[in-house]
Amino acid sequence: MMRFALIVILALAGCRDDLAATRPDPVPITAESTAFFCQMNLVEMRGPKAQIHLQGVEKPLFFARVTDGIAYWKNPEQIAPITAFYVSDMARAASWDDPGADNWMLAEEAYFVVGSDALGGMGAPEIAPFSTREAALAFQGEHGGEILRLADIPVDLVLGAGADNEGS
Repeated sequence: MMRFALIVILALAGCRDDLAATRPDPVPITAESTAFFCQMNLVEMRGPKAQIHLQGVEKPLFFARVTDGIAYWKNPEQIAPITAFYVSDMARAASWDDPGADNWMLAEEAYFVVGSDALGGMGAPEIAPFSTREAALAFQGEHGGEILRLADIPVDLVLGAGADNEGS
């Protein structure tokens, strides 16, 4: 029985390595990058951004708001399986108004400040992602909110009654 368990564990570890090896790299934002929902130019929007890569789709879907990227990720109706979900690392951003074109991090690794007073694209409340808990705590100290991991962000915050329906 122990031998079988060891084989299963090794097989699962190999699958994880395969997923990481096939995960597409993040794509930098350019002057031509537009938001999936609203088709507005990303460089004209303040605050952190998101990008989602789909299986069989060459280019990522960009989102002018991290909140919208999370809404897409949590939505059960998607056109293809998600192969990667990246968000702006605001710990490495020049400022809130200049979140950076290529400082992406995996959303699953981010510390998100939810419910702060920070406004993102379209002037809507925004969820702020950080690569370190310390950076998230510093932001929280200035702007309020609570720190959550991606899986802990309530679906109704981005899809339901608590969501701002001005998606971008």
